Amino acid sequence: MQGTVARIQIQTGKVEQFLARVRELNAEQDPGLVNEYFYQMDEDPNVMYMAVAFESREAYRANSERPETHARAMEVSEFAVGQPEWHDGTVVIAHEKRN
Repeated sequence: MQGTVARIQIQTGKVEQFLARVRELNAEQDPGLVNEYFYQMDEDPNVMYMAVAFESREAYRANSERPETHARAMEVSEFAVGQPEWHDGTVVIAHEKRN
């Protein structure tokens, strides 16, 4: 699996709008997406971390090159202070809860 972790500083008072827009934009799953998580930091609720994993490096790169992906990123970046910090990498351990 391949993915990214991003740190996003949200404008004060815009967190709920940001999250609502992300939910709307992510209604359709991207091809090859395995999972996506948004974390809101306890020490600063205006800071979000996004963690995303795709089936493969090829699926991740193909998604990052889609015009739809770029358009969504531009739309939600309107809620951010500055640019997100992106950290791409290979998932080396994925632990899933089993019943």
